[in-house]
Amino acid sequence: MTESLGVGMVGYAFMGAAHSQAWRTAPHVFDLPLRPVLAVLCGRDPGATAAAAERYGFAGTETDWRALLERDDVQLIDVCTPGDSHAEISVAALEAGKHVLCEKPLANTMAEAESMAAAAGRAQARGVRSMVGFNYRRVPALALARELIASGRVGEIRHVRASYLQDWLTDPAFPLTWRLQREHAGSGALGDLGAHIVDLAQYLTGQLIAGVSGAAATFVPTRPIQGGGGATPPGTTPPGTTGPVTGPVTVDDAVAFTARLESGALASFEATRFATGRKNALRIEVNGSGGSLAFDLERLNELEFYDEAEDAATAGFRRILVTEPGHPYLSAWWPPGHVLGWEHTFTHQVRDLVTAIGQGTDPEPSFADGLQVQHVLQAVSASAESASRWTPV
Repeated sequence: MTESLGVGMVGYAFMGAAHSQAWRTAPHVFDLPLRPVLAVLCGRDPGATAAAAERYGFAGTETDWRALLERDDVQLIDVCTPGDSHAEISVAALEAGKHVLCEKPLANTMAEAESMAAAAGRAQARGVRSMVGFNYRRVPALALARELIASGRVGEIRHVRASYLQDWLTDPAFPLTWRLQREHAGSGALGDLGAHIVDLAQYLTGQLIAGVSGAAATFVPTRPIQGGGGATPPGTTPPGTTGPVTGPVTVDDAVAFTARLESGALASFEATRFATGRKNALRIEVNGSGGSLAFDLERLNELEFYDEAEDAATAGFRRILVTEPGHPYLSAWWPPGHVLGWEHTFTHQVRDLVTAIGQGTDPEPSFADGLQVQHVLQAVSASAESASRWTPV
């Protein structure tokens, strides 16, 4: 690793912390063609940005992301901001010749996502690479599941069922954050959680979703505004009344939808932040004519496999512990049985992105892949809003 890859990150909260650890870790674990360097961290609050930069290991800070476009020590911009700024930052970065890693979902609107995919296509012709951050593709067990499906081990795909369940909004007193406002987040559980399982379903099966029928719900329509005080936003508790100042929740709390894949296989999806007791419960199962595969994020190092060809007297789902050196990503880590954690998915993401940039190939998932997921999310939203029985993607 003689040539460096200067990283400029925009945003330093939850995803900023996860990405930073991955950038620091990847070159110490994997043999990369380029050496990532944490050049600059960008955030609007100078003090908080400086504190985060010191904690994460960034050499410098900026308070305006546009400054990153002019810096010679930045070759890649990592976008870890809310969705309302993904398009502006990513398009400008690509046009400035910077590689881009952008968190999912790709954008808040179809128009934004289309502009990002178009900018990525133009940049690709100049050797500038881009990738959207669907980190669950980098779980070794799920990468193994994709290999098994691609090799025909489960036969013809008939069913996919996926769910992503959390419970962090069950308390009505939880404050109104940016994730609950459409102008910042685009959507609620649909974009935040549903995007992951839509991408996984298409990634694992190698098929696109052809159509959907969906329903959505917002269970708590108003929430307390953080900090209170100040001018009362429209639709909130009027001045002089008792109780906290509240604001409207303008995104979905939960969504469920059925779908068909290109082959005609049936699929079902559920994403919610109101599944009491479920903290980060992602599960996906694929059933085929020759077998089945099932994965549960709470058992991240395991894959369940059922082989239809086995003798019925002894057949059953068997547990594969995905920690062998021959399993995806595992050759660089620990001896068999020494399990990995959630944060390793981001390290694997960095490994794949840096390898693609170094080799001059196109990383996956691309912005075009992110746009395809956006098409599905838009179709689900349209179906839910219109109560339509079926909405083509």
